[in-house]
Amino acid sequence: MVRPAGIKDVASRAGVSIGTVSNVLNRPHMVREETRLRVEAAMTDLGFVRNESARQLRLGSSRVLAYVFLDAGNPFFTDVARGAEEACREAGLALVMCSSDGDPDREREYLDLLLEQRVHGVLVTPADNSNSRVRTIAGRGMPLVLVDRHSPDGSDDWCSVGVDDVLGGELAVTHLLEQGHRRVAFIGGPPTVPQVQDRHTGALQAMAAAGAAADDLVVIETEALTIASGREAAQRLTGLPGRRRPTAVFCANDLVALGLLQQLVQQGRSVPGDVAIVGYDDIDFAAAAAVPLTSVRQPRHQLGRTAMNLLLREAAAEPGHVHEHVQFQPELVVRQSSAARAPRATRPRVPVDPNR
Repeated sequence: MVRPAGIKDVASRAGVSIGTVSNVLNRPHMVREETRLRVEAAMTDLGFVRNESARQLRLGSSRVLAYVFLDAGNPFFTDVARGAEEACREAGLALVMCSSDGDPDREREYLDLLLEQRVHGVLVTPADNSNSRVRTIAGRGMPLVLVDRHSPDGSDDWCSVGVDDVLGGELAVTHLLEQGHRRVAFIGGPPTVPQVQDRHTGALQAMAAAGAAADDLVVIETEALTIASGREAAQRLTGLPGRRRPTAVFCANDLVALGLLQQLVQQGRSVPGDVAIVGYDDIDFAAAAAVPLTSVRQPRHQLGRTAMNLLLREAAAEPGHVHEHVQFQPELVVRQSSAARAPRATRPRVPVDPNR
């Protein structure tokens, strides 16, 4: 394996001191043009690339930021990351993305590594809902912003960006009730995820506002928010007794909704004829599904851009900086999967002949 050329190699090739090479890299105005050109030619000949990370460690700063999020397989997070990366590039910085896969241990490992590398700042969608490691990282001076989360204890120790998920749950279930459904299922989990909790709360509030009985909202918990979980939930849904089986479903995210839709169609069931479905996030696949999916839209790209801009301000903050908490409003996007239920067919009345 060929060793990369270092600053000593450049100095030797150019016939100058290591200090002169350092000046060419960091203070070129201090070097005579003839010498600078000779050093730059040596760098080109050797394919020299400066060790920016070592320089940044000496200076105690970095041009790299990071986003630690839950699931690289979920388009919601990749769309948020695109928005963050766009704002990052506009600032002349780079973004590193780390997927924790919802594992608190992996999240802690990433956060510790990023702290060791002295990155410029970190966006985090925590897998550990206690925020214990997040609190430790912030306490060591690392600029940090929570994405799609708020502090569970109401702490004001960092900035945050999120969406009103309680309202999102209300929008979804209110829409299904307005389509004529009376028995609705909520599918999602694990229930410890704050977004799942909030969307469930919103669903309950919508049912209560409509005067529905508490058991008219059937809860089917899943282990994850994935397509596979949605397919498995479909089996449990259709296995319910007919009198308890909901005619409409609100899923905690679009991946669960798409898995549910796939399995129901494979079973020969009609969507929305037999079961109406509403998802959450409005990822691109929602509109492209075989039955276009009604979904509660989150401004994913805007979430990422806003979070990154908050992080950049956090990193440049002077003493007395006030943390900001931005909450976006969700929007219901209605498509074919939740079309109104057709009224029951009735026999036409036959007039009675009084002479018979």
